[in-house]
Amino acid sequence: MSSIFVDANRKQIAGRRRIDFSLKVLFLVATSIGVIALMALLIDIITDGIHMVRPELFNNFPSRRASEAGMKSAIVGSLYMLLIMAPLSFLLGVGAAIYLEEYAKKNRITRLIQLNISTLAGVPSIVYGILGLTLFVRELHLGRSLLAGSFTMTLLVLPIIIVSAQEAIRAVPKSRRDASYALGATKWQTVSRSVLPSCISGILTGVILAMSRAIGETAPLVMIGALTFVAFLPTGPMDSFTVMPIQIYNWVSRPQASFQELAASGIIVLLVMLLLMNISAILLRNKYNKHI
Repeated sequence: MSSIFVDANRKQIAGRRRIDFSLKVLFLVATSIGVIALMALLIDIITDGIHMVRPELFNNFPSRRASEAGMKSAIVGSLYMLLIMAPLSFLLGVGAAIYLEEYAKKNRITRLIQLNISTLAGVPSIVYGILGLTLFVRELHLGRSLLAGSFTMTLLVLPIIIVSAQEAIRAVPKSRRDASYALGATKWQTVSRSVLPSCISGILTGVILAMSRAIGETAPLVMIGALTFVAFLPTGPMDSFTVMPIQIYNWVSRPQASFQELAASGIIVLLVMLLLMNISAILLRNKYNKHI
């Protein structure tokens, strides 16, 4: 009887090992497909566009001639938009997260607000473009300006920043708050001097990653009327503008092979910018973690 039980147990263990090995192979194949597809796209883009990454790409304005075309106005427009978005998104997003986590009472209203914020974080970006067109371009009469585009993209990233900041604040142990209160600190002193320093790395990481998403978005800016051909630099927040994804889209839509190569070079520049932003997020996180 014991030998039968041992044999059955061995068969069960062998069956589990086969299932475990099969799932391991399945997951490895699924991961490999994604990685190989991404590498193929990157190699194709680099092969087509690396020879077009030259000083003229950064110094020249868009042109109808591929040999003279650049994306100076698109790069500057993207940077200007980030300069307006970043402080506005940080103040509104982190402020909302602090209020919801530290000050708001946990009742039905706050749960409803939290549900709406989580839902808005997954809404397609084109919806924010329609909202920006209605609210900023038409109702507030900002027109097709850099300010309207920055406000629209701020709406896009706010839910992401609020959710990530809430997660970072929620990760701070309750013992830190209790220790601060035990020393006689007020609510705001506890939040500003104990909670925020402990979670600032996670908050900054979420903000920078949200900015990285915004800099690669096209649909909301197309909806509010960002121009596809801009041969000048914006001098103020009410000027017309363009951004790198729209300029790349403009080049991709043209049939000439030279413009396709320009689009590939623009994608390389955009990828490098996104990579630098992600690296800066990692460096900031590591820097603040050392001081905690």
